[in-house]
Amino acid sequence: MDKKIIINVSIGETRIAILENSTLVELFYERPENERMLGNIHFGRVAKVVKGMQAAFIDIGQKQDAFLHFSDIGDNFAQFNALLDLTEEPNRRRRGHFLNDPPLRQGQPILVQVTKEPIANKGARVTTNLTLPGRYLVLLPFTSMIGVSRKITNRRERRRLKDVGSKMTQKGFGLVIRTISEHKEENDLLSDYDALMKSWHLMVKQIKKEQPPSLVFKDVGMLSSVVRDLFTADITRMVVDSSKMHRQIVRYLKDVSPAMVDRVELYRKKVPIFDEYNIENEISKSLARKVWLKSGGYIFFDHTEALTAIDINSGRFMGKRDHDANSLKINLEAAKEIARLLRLRDIGGIIIIDFIDMVEEKNRKKLQQEFERELLNDRAQYSVAPLSPFGIIEMTRERVRPNLLFTISEACPACMGTGRIISNSTVAARIERWIKRYRSEKGDRALQLVVHPELAKFLNTGFNSRLRKISWKYWTRIKVVTDEAMSMDDFRFLDRDGQEDLTMQFMP
Repeated sequence: MDKKIIINVSIGETRIAILENSTLVELFYERPENERMLGNIHFGRVAKVVKGMQAAFIDIGQKQDAFLHFSDIGDNFAQFNALLDLTEEPNRRRRGHFLNDPPLRQGQPILVQVTKEPIANKGARVTTNLTLPGRYLVLLPFTSMIGVSRKITNRRERRRLKDVGSKMTQKGFGLVIRTISEHKEENDLLSDYDALMKSWHLMVKQIKKEQPPSLVFKDVGMLSSVVRDLFTADITRMVVDSSKMHRQIVRYLKDVSPAMVDRVELYRKKVPIFDEYNIENEISKSLARKVWLKSGGYIFFDHTEALTAIDINSGRFMGKRDHDANSLKINLEAAKEIARLLRLRDIGGIIIIDFIDMVEEKNRKKLQQEFERELLNDRAQYSVAPLSPFGIIEMTRERVRPNLLFTISEACPACMGTGRIISNSTVAARIERWIKRYRSEKGDRALQLVVHPELAKFLNTGFNSRLRKISWKYWTRIKVVTDEAMSMDDFRFLDRDGQEDLTMQFMP
C-alpha cells in the first residue's frame, strides 16, 4: 500500500492529511486557538466526588472540570501521592476496591493525564495512570511492566527488545516498546529512555513548586505527534509545503531516525499542495451531510450529542431485478466508504448504521464480514455488534478528540445547528398572534415590524398580502423595516417612532 503524509502550513492553521493509495483516510487540523490537550499532565484538585456516578470531577484550570471515573484510578495512585507528599505513606489497594471506596476527597490535590479532549459541554476525561511517550518508548512510572507492541510479530525480535527494555529500566519504572523500535539499535532506545527520565524528573521537580490547578507536562503538538507516532516504516513519503517546517522535521528525524530523512520532501510548486493531491476536493465531498457513492446511492450522516446516525439510500442506482443483489452491491460499497469516513471525520461514541434491508442470510453475513474487514485499518479502538433483523449495525468507536466536522465548522446562527429554520408561513402566524396579544392590551394602533428582507418580501407580496390582511383584521398600521442582520425566522416589534422595543412584552 502506498501511504503518504501531506502537510499544508498556513498563517491560521496547519493541516495534515494521510493518503492510502491516493485516497484521503485521515485529516488533522492544528490551530493556535484550539491547542491539543491529549497527553497533557495536570496537577489538579478534586472539585467534587459523585459516588452515584462512580466518578470525580477534577479542576485542571479549564472551563469545564475534567471527568475521572473511579476505574481510571490506577494501582499506582498511592505511590504518586507519596512521591508528591500528598499522603503520609503509600497504601496499595486493588483497583476494583476503588469503585466502592475511592481514595478521593473534595479539595484533594491530584495528578492526572488527559486521555480524551473536551467535547461540546463535556470536560476532558482523565486518568491517574500516567505515561510519557517518546519516539521509541512509552515510560510507565511506578510499574514494573515491560511491554512490546503487538504489531511486532517476530518472536526473536520481541524477546530481544524485552531484554533491552529490562536491562535499561530503573526500579519503579516500566516501559512499552513501540512498533517503530523494531530492529533499532540498543543505543537508540537508551537515548530515548534517558530523555524520558529527564522529562519525568523535571516534571516532579516542577510539581513540588506548583499550586493546583497547573499544567506540569505538555505533550507535543498535533504535527509533532503525527511525525512521532505516524511517520513509520510503511509511510513512503512525507510532503510539506513550508521550508521552516521541513527543516524542523528533518532536524528531528536526524536525531531519532536518520534513515527516514530521505522520505521527507519540500513541496515547491505554485499550485496549492492540497489541490495537487486532490485533497481539497475530497474534503468538500467527504465532510458533506450527504455523500454520494459511485453506484448512484448515497449516505446520510446526522450527529446528535449522544450518537451518530448513518443512513444508506439506493438513490439513482439501477441494478438487476434481484432486490437482494442490488441491496448487497450498494451496502458493500457503502460499508467501505463508511469505514473510511469514520476515520476521516474522526467520529467517536455510539454509531448507528442503517443499511438497506436484505432477506438472504448469506448476503447479510457477507456485509458484516466486509464491514469488519474494512475497519481493520482503523487505529482507533472499536466494537461492532451483529447486523440486526432490521438491517442495522450498532458500533462504538473510541472518541479521543472532537469530530472533525465540529472542529472546522460552527453551528448556523439561524437554525442553531438543526439544519432547518421555521417556514415563512409559520413566522407570519406568530406575528399575527403577537399582534393579537398586543391589541388585547389596547396598545397603540401604529407599530414598526423589523424582519429580514426575504421575510418582508413574503409578507408584502400581492394586493391581498398577509401583512395587509393582518393590518385590516386588527385595525393596526404596520410599517415594515428590513434588516439583513435579522434571522430569517425572527421578528421584532417597535413602537410607532421606532424608539422602544415591545417584542418581549407580548411574547408567550
